[in-house]
Formats: sequence, structure tokens, C-alpha cells
Amino acid sequence: EVERLTRAGRRALALGDARAALGCFRRALLLSGGTASPRLRRVCAFNLGAAYVESGKPQKGLEFLLQSQPPAGGSGEHLEDLYFNIGAAHEGLRDFPKALEHSGCAAGRGGAAQAGNRAGTCVQMGCCYLGMREPARAARCFLEAAQSYAAAARPEAVAVALGRASGSMLQSRHFGAAEIAAVLARCRRLCDSIPDPALRGNTAPPPPPLALLLLAAPPPFFASCPSAGKLYNDIGLGYSQLRVFSLAADSFQQALALCGAQPDRRGEAAVLQNLGAAHNTLRSFGTALAWHRRAAALHGVLGNRRAQGQCFGNLAYACSRLRNHEAAAENYLHALQAFRDTGNGKGRW
Repeated sequence: EVERLTRAGRRALALGDARAALGCFRRALLLSGGTASPRLRRVCAFNLGAAYVESGKPQKGLEFLLQSQPPAGGSGEHLEDLYFNIGAAHEGLRDFPKALEHSGCAAGRGGAAQAGNRAGTCVQMGCCYLGMREPARAARCFLEAAQSYAAAARPEAVAVALGRASGSMLQSRHFGAAEIAAVLARCRRLCDSIPDPALRGNTAPPPPPLALLLLAAPPPFFASCPSAGKLYNDIGLGYSQLRVFSLAADSFQQALALCGAQPDRRGEAAVLQNLGAAHNTLRSFGTALAWHRRAAALHGVLGNRRAQGQCFGNLAYACSRLRNHEAAAENYLHALQAFRDTGNGKGRW
């Protein structure tokens, strides 16, 4: 019965049904208490703890993961998995030094045939370094993860790791533009080769906020993208920060092709906004107008008032460069009202 519940819990977790998984693992742990096998109880405690961490409850997860540790001096099986999950729990609790300590233990126990596991540990360590505001170290961890994923023949994971690496490199002052551009180019090539659009997601950090200055060639408002096509969007944001706007616009165009088929249209709105901003910087203002208008309209439908104000600001600047000053003034007023509505003092200024 314990084995049946464990298999059911793992299936539920794989399907994203955390509540069902937790129920199965809880019952399995309860039943294991009536057996004569301490190891079985540790395995059940591990499964329950890992499921709690996966479902966003790191404190509860840590409690059960600590119960699953083998006795002092015991060799234990799959200790790297235990260390990895304890590290993930500490990361969820934002205790990054402890998370790094356990991630390092997990990495130290990974065998040569476990490149995928090592890569996951490197990603975890990279996220911890980002939480500690050490983007240079984070970038190196993500680059190491990309190497390990490549050894494990997982090109989609390589692309995601490279996307995270480029975002961290852009936050750091330890990498040159050519080095960052090379990582972005490799990531882009991999994206082009991945057949499944759902695999092109990523969680790279959003770009720093950008100001809008009246009629003075403002840095345009770009937006992060929360859906399919996000990795292409993040590549575009990377190229934007490197000021290679032609490649940025091309990447945003690829992202739009993936976002357009998604039921959640937030990603589409963000990419439309970025396409308009990229064309502003390329001085193709006539082309930019259509993107700005579509982005502002869609952000309005979705209730994204702050983002809509950014689009109105970008649209106003394009109008001003086309010497349509009446339309520019009108759109700056729309942007001003949107920033008032959302309490954005910098945008109002």
C-alpha cells in the first residue's frame, strides 16, 4: 500500500496536482510508521518533504526532509537528492547561505553519469547567488549548468540555462559585451532548433526600470513576458541592453509568433510593447506606431494600466518624431493619467 501511494503521489506531482500528491505522501508516511523499516519511513518523509517544497511550502518541506536524513555515520542512498531538496527548501526560505551549503554537498556527490542532476544543482546555486545579489557568480553557475545539460543531451535545458546566464551577465560588470552577445547568439541558435514552443520558457530577471523623458529620445519602456516565447523575449531584452536593436526586434518577432497562440495574452501584450520600443530605437517610427497601438489596446483589455501607460509614452514619442505633435500631446496625456492611476511618480515626471 505504501508503494502504491508513493507511485500515485509521484504521478500526481508530475501532473501538477500538488494537493493530491501531498495526500498520497502523507498517507504513505503514516502507514510506514507501522512497519519495522526505519529506511522506509525516511523515504516516505523525503517524498513528503520534497512535495511540500515543490508546492511552495518550504518550511513544512524542510521539517520532513530533515526527518529523512540517515543516521550519523550511515552511508544512505541518494544523499545528493536529499541535499538538493534541503537546499531548495532553504532557497524558498531565502536563507541563501544554507541553500548554497547544501547545494554544494549535492554537487560534490554527483557522479559522472549524473550530468543532468549536476546541472540542476548549478541552476539552484545560480538562483541563490542572484538572491544574494552576486550576478557574476550566478552567471558562472548557469554557464556551468548549460555545459552539464549539453553533456546530458538536453538542448532545451541548455537554452534556458544560457538565457539565465545572459540575464545575470547583463546585471554584472564582470563580462564584456562580446562575451554576452556570444551567449545570446548560442541561446538563439538553440531556440531555433527546439521543436516544442512550450520548452522555450525561461525565468530570467526583468530588465531594470527605464525612465521616460519628454521629447528627449527617451529610453523606451520594455516589458518582461510571462508565457510561451519568453526565452525569445528575454533574448530580445538582452540584445536591447547591448543596444543591438535589430537583433532585439527579430527576437521579439519570434516571441510574438509563439505568444499569439496562447490563451493567456499577457505575454503577447508584453512582446507587442517590446516590438514597438525596439522599432522606436531603430528610428522606424511609422512601423512602431502599429505595435504601440496594439500593445496599448491589449494592455487595456487585460487591465494592465501601468503597462498601458508605458505604451502610450512610447507611442507619444514615435508621434513626436514623426512631427505629429497633436497626437504626441494626446498620448502623453493618456500616459500621464495612467501613471497617476497607478501611483507611478517617476512615470508622471
